[in-house]
Amino acid sequence: MRELKKIFTIICITGLVAACNLDYFPSDESTAGALRDSYNGLVYATDGNYSMFKDPLEYKGTTSSSYSYLRRQYEMAEYPSDEIVVSGRTTSTLFQAYTYERNASLQNVSYVWWSGYKIIYGANFVIDAIENGTSEKLDYLKGENLFLRAIVHLQLVNLYAKPYSYGRENPGIVIRNSSVIQNTERASVGEVYDQIEKDLTDAIKLMQHGTRRGNAGYASKEAAQGLLTRVYLHMGKYQEVIDLVDEMLDGATAESKLESTGNFPNYFKNALNSKETLWAVAMTTYDSQGQSNIGSMYLNDGIGWGEVFSSDPMNDLYEKNPNDIRYGFVLPQYLDETKWMIRYPMPGTDYRDARSNNIIDVQKDLTNQFYFMDDNNQKITIQTENVEGYTKHFIMLNGIKTQVRLTKKMQHRNSFPLYYITKYSYQDGDPMLSSPVMIRWAEVILNRAEAYANIPGKESNALADVNIIRNRAGLSGNQLFSTSNMQGYNNVLDVVLEERHLELAFEGHRTLDVYRNKKNLNREYAGVHTWEIINYNDNKVIYPIPFDEISVSGIVQNPDY
Repeated sequence: MRELKKIFTIICITGLVAACNLDYFPSDESTAGALRDSYNGLVYATDGNYSMFKDPLEYKGTTSSSYSYLRRQYEMAEYPSDEIVVSGRTTSTLFQAYTYERNASLQNVSYVWWSGYKIIYGANFVIDAIENGTSEKLDYLKGENLFLRAIVHLQLVNLYAKPYSYGRENPGIVIRNSSVIQNTERASVGEVYDQIEKDLTDAIKLMQHGTRRGNAGYASKEAAQGLLTRVYLHMGKYQEVIDLVDEMLDGATAESKLESTGNFPNYFKNALNSKETLWAVAMTTYDSQGQSNIGSMYLNDGIGWGEVFSSDPMNDLYEKNPNDIRYGFVLPQYLDETKWMIRYPMPGTDYRDARSNNIIDVQKDLTNQFYFMDDNNQKITIQTENVEGYTKHFIMLNGIKTQVRLTKKMQHRNSFPLYYITKYSYQDGDPMLSSPVMIRWAEVILNRAEAYANIPGKESNALADVNIIRNRAGLSGNQLFSTSNMQGYNNVLDVVLEERHLELAFEGHRTLDVYRNKKNLNREYAGVHTWEIINYNDNKVIYPIPFDEISVSGIVQNPDY
């Protein structure tokens, strides 16, 4: 058989996305049937599917380095959270996600839907070309594509539909499980999750006897199992989560699957070759998009934008235990470590009630070890209190007790101190490069912890899993949890969710973790977003179906859009 070329022609009506007929024709006119007999050709096609996660794709006749499914999907998942602060208005699509701007014609809303289904169609092409049991290698390759199809369906349903916990019958997304032209209609959330579960269980079976084709940038049986624990958790199948994690461990300890405390600070820059990584989107120096990489917004270091920082709530949580090594992924930029300052949010002045900081230099009384500021030659002491395990600072401002943040003197942008984030930096020494981790063992252990937390009588098991993660973070003694040492938390589920917040910060989990547990998201902190608490049942917590899709296929739109 002639060597298949990597280039495929995509037949598609402009604007038609989920309903689009993405038939793949290898440029030498080989058919899917011929491809079935060419392992190398199917490897080519599969590697192309992996590439579509990260590569800029031509979209509506335009090519841009920012047209990446990985980047745009990440922005839509992470930026509406309480983990980050955007330090100024920008025309970037990340700002729309961050400020909960929800419009069916927005580029990020349309592009992620379009590119997501493009990946799904690519996976379907390979899946349909391979008959089960043809060979171990082909079975494994088919399993990889089932995994890719599952994770994209999961990411899309979590963006464009209400969480599974709100009800199986809510409108979901369009299911595409074949390369054959199908009717375009929204399945229910439950039907979408059922399809994802089936794809992952099938993938696990097909990959159980093979070997991963390379580093953690390739899917594997373990990656599919890890993703399935997430799916089961979302579905409330708690015992299934526990059983599957136990099966994955196969008698090994959870600790043995994690990077050590000593190695963890370098984990994300070496994620592709780490035992902790179950699947990451593999990036190389060749793939780097420089200022269009995810890390460019979180870090400057001579090339990045460095305009999105770790938020005050996030830093408060880390500073509760300053020896937590996970705080090392946040890099505060000090102007002078011998001087101090306080800051507090100013009243909102624009239509969105966004709030900047008032920054005031303070001094330290070295004799009595307290901080103070001068106001018209009057010494005002910075008061300290312990509030729910946190050290909080206050001043009396116009007779009102006002909370402030006390730090060493820091650089700031538009009054927002620079707390750089490094989870997406320094792979191969490149400040902007990383291979973003999609699934890792720490999440899997925390999935089991949350499952235990939802089963009466399993509270100690949940806390034991949390302590595994905290131990790795360098915490010990009273910093660990037990049913007699809850450290101010009301229940074990809150402990687990807070630990997910600490461990999985900036990795795209937080917003869904809050809303799927029917909790509200507190964004009452300084930033160019609205000062508000977002109710979990507010319709803006999900994105609208793109206008391009609605206008062609006529599928039902989400509420309020």
